[in-house]
Amino acid sequence: MARPIRLEYEGAVYHVTLRGNHRCAIFQSDGDRDHFLNTLAESQARFDVRLYLFCLMTNHVHLVLSTPRGNLSRFMHRLETAYTVYFNRRNRQSGHLMQGRFGASVVDEDEYILRLSRYVHLNPVFTKAQRSRAIGERIKFLRAYPWSSYRSYIGRCKPLDYVDYGPVLSMLGPVKGRQRASYQRFVEAGIDDVDAAFVETKERSRLCIGSDACHERIEAMYQKLVKGYGRGEDISFRGQGRTHPVEEVLDCVCQVLGVSREVLTTRQRDSMIRPVAAKALCDHSGLTQRQVAEVLNLTSGGAVSKQLVKLGEFLQKDKSLQKTLANLERLICGHH
Repeated sequence: MARPIRLEYEGAVYHVTLRGNHRCAIFQSDGDRDHFLNTLAESQARFDVRLYLFCLMTNHVHLVLSTPRGNLSRFMHRLETAYTVYFNRRNRQSGHLMQGRFGASVVDEDEYILRLSRYVHLNPVFTKAQRSRAIGERIKFLRAYPWSSYRSYIGRCKPLDYVDYGPVLSMLGPVKGRQRASYQRFVEAGIDDVDAAFVETKERSRLCIGSDACHERIEAMYQKLVKGYGRGEDISFRGQGRTHPVEEVLDCVCQVLGVSREVLTTRQRDSMIRPVAAKALCDHSGLTQRQVAEVLNLTSGGAVSKQLVKLGEFLQKDKSLQKTLANLERLICGHH
């Protein structure tokens, strides 16, 4: 069966899934899970994605998010590539970690977003190991599960900076002090009473999750896309967002870093110059990592990914580098 064209538009809400190749584990340790979440947080900030919730399982991941800039594919490419580079390097292996491309279904009705959040957060207690346990034991396990956003939703741990809780919790009523308790009751009621109607709706189409009206609208968008562009994949169903010319971005990089243009294409051990330039080109010129490699004289898109991972690691401990990037951001965004 042909893979559907990716529907991307500003403000779209998606249920995204990532699965290990041949159903193999994509996390082999808690360190792997921590690294994935750090990469997720960094990618969310870089691409201005609103992450509503997540759940990490051994061989797959669920994300519910929205894309104000209509840039789902770019965001996911960065997330998958950065984590795969880390995982392969750590385990001394090569090749694909994920099974094909990520799955993404549009979800744009509040009722279905709320029910989807319950479905995602209940994943840990619907494994074979958990299904046979008593309800009380499964609830205890769910509340303690550290690799989803559920604990922070119900106040069992501090809110996560990279998760936007407001949209989901606001569906549980106007009183903020009661929303978390209401959400906990809503989710945990599903442990013993599976939402079969929602599961059927979710499996109805690869394009969207929602009512008949939602399916009709998304199908119409999809057919328009197919008719207009043929069978190409990952075509954005939106107007292009604000991007800056490559030359303009590179001039800003040189100005902030105080270097010549030649330096940007020269290999320097442990230098942050090319990683900073790579990030700026991805963020503000809309280039793919392969295109950035060509501009900066790097060997491949994978090499760019490694540069970005290195930059992320340095940013966590180097406040002066954080300030430099903030200055660069202001300078680029100040150009019109």
